[in-house]
Amino acid sequence: MKIKTKLNIGVGLLFVMIVVLSVLSVWNITKLKKDTNNILVANYNTLEYSRNMLLALEEINSDPLAFEVFEKHLEKQKKNVTEPGEKETTDKIITHFASLKNNPENTSLQSSIRKDLTELMQLNMSAIQHKSSVADDTAQNAITVISVVGMICFLLAFILLVNLPSNIADPVRQLTASIRQIANQNYKERVHFEGSSEFSELASSFNTMAEKLQEYSESRLDKILKGKKRIETLIDNMQDPVIGIDENKRVLFVNNEALSITGLQKENFVGQLIQDVAVNNDLVRNIIKDLMYPYQGNDVESMKIYANGKESYFEKNIIDINIVPTGEQDSQFIGQVIMLHNITPFKELDLAKTNFIGTVSHEFKTPISSIKMGLQLLENEKIGSLNDDQKNLVNGINEDTNRLLKITGELLNIAQVESGSIKLNIGAANISDIVKYAVEANKAAAEQKNISLEIIIENGLELVKADSEKTSWVLNNLISNAIRYSYQNSEIIVKVQEVNDTVVFSVKDTGQGIEPKYVNRVFDRYFRIPGSKKEGTGLGLSISKELIESQGGNIEVESEYGAGSTFRFTLEKI
Repeated sequence: MKIKTKLNIGVGLLFVMIVVLSVLSVWNITKLKKDTNNILVANYNTLEYSRNMLLALEEINSDPLAFEVFEKHLEKQKKNVTEPGEKETTDKIITHFASLKNNPENTSLQSSIRKDLTELMQLNMSAIQHKSSVADDTAQNAITVISVVGMICFLLAFILLVNLPSNIADPVRQLTASIRQIANQNYKERVHFEGSSEFSELASSFNTMAEKLQEYSESRLDKILKGKKRIETLIDNMQDPVIGIDENKRVLFVNNEALSITGLQKENFVGQLIQDVAVNNDLVRNIIKDLMYPYQGNDVESMKIYANGKESYFEKNIIDINIVPTGEQDSQFIGQVIMLHNITPFKELDLAKTNFIGTVSHEFKTPISSIKMGLQLLENEKIGSLNDDQKNLVNGINEDTNRLLKITGELLNIAQVESGSIKLNIGAANISDIVKYAVEANKAAAEQKNISLEIIIENGLELVKADSEKTSWVLNNLISNAIRYSYQNSEIIVKVQEVNDTVVFSVKDTGQGIEPKYVNRVFDRYFRIPGSKKEGTGLGLSISKELIESQGGNIEVESEYGAGSTFRFTLEKI
């Protein structure tokens, strides 16, 4: 029998039993209510009328209205005749009452009426007792019928409760256990269900699946070995060093390139804890320092390694391997792969580019200086006067020459910083002198836009560990940018304060500010905010960053678009 059929029969049978029990209960209760209503409506009313007529009869000699009261209840009794003999007794009361009305003083008539009323009450009391017995019998029959039907329904429901869940749950439990066996790679597991239910079809499909899995598991081992060899060969022939470790930091594989730069043998590397290998090998110790002490930044680390008779540069990249096991939802960490990408050719090209920029920038300065000198001679009236058009041309050439000279100087600074040839004279630098130089250099530009420069130096701050000339250049560049991007009649605050044993220089303006999406890019080389009409090469902030970081400091920016920006750099306090 199908599971659906079993459920339909079980639930349908319960439904039928509930309906039958409900109908029987309603029918018996209705019958019992009808019997009790007969007592209340018929017999009880007659007793009530008879009592009222007796009371009125007692008042006939003293109350003239007693006849009306008696006659009123007698009329009601005439309409409420329900029992055998009640009509004859009521007729006698009517006859005697008519005679009494003609002869009110006749006590024998009053006595006859009392007897008639007593007989009427006795008839109805006997009827009440009879109907009460009938109601008791009805109630008893109802209890018996409902109890029997209820017991039958209980037995049927109990049988269904015991058998139906087990008929469904037991095959599911057995199937679940078999599935766990399959998950544990016991592909010989089989299930068998008798009958023609859905579980039989499911068991057949399950057994077919298990047979195919068993066949596959017995035939896939050679494929797995071939795939493993293929991957090992691929890793061994990679030009970049690769090291693989498991979740316990044990080395799983290492390619030939990694063995070459570390100078180790494969048998002394694979299968060992990588921290144990690092104890006797400085290069491995340098490679895994981020595994022992995770680096919090996002930059890929660059390493310089001397191997194969030459100096090479590598970018280290540590990749976490996480998998989601079959049948689960949460990922599981199973190891890491350390890759060292050889960037020596790029470093050589970058060095060649730096040397080229330095050479070209240096060569440009001589002809530009000659142009400047020629312009100064042209402006000298002793040589000859110029007309207005010629003066405009000379001024334009002079502005372009100054811009070209500034760009050349910044490129030269970049080349010096990248090549490491820049000379830093780090020592005790006077903070007031640095600020004074930078402010004085920009005083004229600030006055042209009516911008006030407010200087705040924390009391007690005098010296900072820095290159005075380079630091003054950086502060000068920040103030110059603040003036360039500030509005007319605004204010720029140059502040120096001590924070956590460091000296912090900050320049705050109230200009337009920087859009959030560009804040992290302002220190990139040649970057200029799109849509900006202000002049500049996009090198000033990049050079400032290089100069501050080469002194062991840090430079950053905070900006609220529409409200201004604050550039600050930090240096070591003396």
